[in-house]
Amino acid sequence: MMRLWTVRQWTAAALGTAGTLVLLGIPSVLLPNDLFAREIEAAWWAYPVWVATAVLCGLLLATYTRPHGGRAPEGTEEDEDRSTPRRGLAGGLLAWFAIGCPTCNVLVITALGTSGALNWFAPAQPLLAVAGLALLALALRSRLRTAAACSIDAGTPAG
Repeated sequence: MMRLWTVRQWTAAALGTAGTLVLLGIPSVLLPNDLFAREIEAAWWAYPVWVATAVLCGLLLATYTRPHGGRAPEGTEEDEDRSTPRRGLAGGLLAWFAIGCPTCNVLVITALGTSGALNWFAPAQPLLAVAGLALLALALRSRLRTAAACSIDAGTPAG
């Protein structure tokens, strides 16, 4: 289905990917910056998870982009599973927790303390990464299947 995407949709995917790289990379300090500090060096797997998350988020964003702009024809609604947006959001959040510094996250430190963050949360981060990527992939698959099953010709501009 992605092979039928327009330049507008691929542009949305590229911009969504770049935006997600920045949005996740700055606070997790995978993109070096002066705004945030990281007490524990990122694991080797955090970088591929960060990039894969950004690509999936960009592609997912593109599925919400109309091929030619404009509004949807009246009386048309997508048959999208209502859990798809929740899967995408949950996947992005899980990936963010996975790539972040375990002792820099206020939520984790508040809930578990420093020793809990290092002894319980840090070892769970790879599992969070897998779960986050799986949820993003499921959300993207659901959106692509919905678009493929849609009876409206996606190549015809709305208007």
